[in-house]
Amino acid sequence: MSIQQQISNDLKQAMRNKETEMVSVLRMLISAIKNKEIAVRKGEDVSLTNEQVIQILRSEIKKRKDSITAYKQGDRHDLADKEEKEIKIIEKYLPEQMSDGEIEKVVREIIEMHGNASVQKDFGKIMGQVMARVKGKADGGRVSEVVKKVLAG
Repeated sequence: MSIQQQISNDLKQAMRNKETEMVSVLRMLISAIKNKEIAVRKGEDVSLTNEQVIQILRSEIKKRKDSITAYKQGDRHDLADKEEKEIKIIEKYLPEQMSDGEIEKVVREIIEMHGNASVQKDFGKIMGQVMARVKGKADGGRVSEVVKKVLAG
C-alpha cells in the first residue's frame, strides 16, 4: 500500500473515531500531496511516487519545526506543543531513519573512495554522495553534522 493510500485510510478511520487533530493533519497532508500533483502534471493525471510523497512529508515537518522555533521565541508554548504533536503524526508515514552510526559508516566508505579526503573543501562533494545514498532514510541536517564530525577527525 502506498503512503498516499495509507494516509487516506487513516483519515477515514480518524473521522470515524472523531479524532479532530488527526483529521486536520491528515487533510492538510492530502491537500499538500494534491497541490504537488497539480504542479507536476502537464495535462494528464499524475500519481506521485512514494519518494515524492516522502519529500512532501519532510517539507511539512520542516515547516512545523520552523514554526516551533518562532512560537518558542514568541513565548507561545501552547502553539509550539500543537506543532510538535503534528510532527509526530506526520512522522508515522516516513520510513525508519538511519542512526548516526549507520550514517557515519556510509560517510567513511565515501571518504575512502575519494582517497581519504579529509579537508573541509571536500565537504560538498562528500555530502552530495552521502545524501544520494541515504535519500529518504536520513535528515540532511543530521548527515551534515556527521560529515563535519568525520572530516574534523
